Amino acid sequence: MDGRRYLATRAGGVMSEKWNLIVDVARCDNCRNCFLATKDEHIGNDFPGYAASQPEKEHSWVDIRHKERGQYPIVEANFMPVMCNHCDDAPCMKVAKDGAITKREDGIVIIDPEKSKGQQAIVDACPYGAVYWNEEKQIPQAWIFDAHLLDNGWTKPRVQQSCPTDAFRSLKIEDAAMQKIKEQEDLEVLLPERATKPRVYYKNLHLMTKCFVSGSVVADIDGIEECVDGATVQVRKDGNDMGQATTDVFGEFKIDKLEPQSGSYELQVRSSAGGDLSMQFTIDDESLYLGVMKLSAG
Repeated sequence: MDGRRYLATRAGGVMSEKWNLIVDVARCDNCRNCFLATKDEHIGNDFPGYAASQPEKEHSWVDIRHKERGQYPIVEANFMPVMCNHCDDAPCMKVAKDGAITKREDGIVIIDPEKSKGQQAIVDACPYGAVYWNEEKQIPQAWIFDAHLLDNGWTKPRVQQSCPTDAFRSLKIEDAAMQKIKEQEDLEVLLPERATKPRVYYKNLHLMTKCFVSGSVVADIDGIEECVDGATVQVRKDGNDMGQATTDVFGEFKIDKLEPQSGSYELQVRSSAGGDLSMQFTIDDESLYLGVMKLSAG
């Protein structure tokens, strides 16, 4: 692109806009509509210049990964769709030969179904495990952001169109605007240490990557052991406040976003109804349920 054309497209605000996808982990309920919609789109269908048909088995271009957190009775299961991240500094492009992979001006990464033949190194290069090897066709394949549909007037990819819980939100905007949304909504990316500059962002990613501590608070009230509603629970580490919660009507609480393998914490519970409590706990790799904790008399 020559300089005049570049300035013209910048001024027009067209080619500077790029596609991004926001995935809200808290909204995904594992219905797998996104997975099935992608299968429906690509099994038995060739889209020349975009993608060859997807095999019926083994490929999960939209892969629903899961994470169970907690201990009985406070346990939760969370789900996270993972697909090609359409990275701006894509590792797959660094190993591709003969122009097998292109980065479009709208941010979408396309693995050419003809030029990529025999290049299994493209599969191994993806740190997200989002590129699959088509053994029959001897080509690497991945989710193409439904570029073939967007190029024909669609305003959103099928993963978003098919999702009943609004777990997906696609945006075609300038990079500066996307970074502003990232900061405002506390979005994260997978494997940030790899610095691949992905265009798939995650909301509530802590549901997959962090730990929580939970428990049930009771107290003797008029000689009867009762659940304590409205008690203040605070978690501190090395003198720093790491989180606070209020017990519900069942006396239960949960404080989230604690780092795995982060060591010892101090927990304090205070309630005008039944006194207070202080204890130590340690976070290893998993979330904790501290059991039923009885407040001492105030």
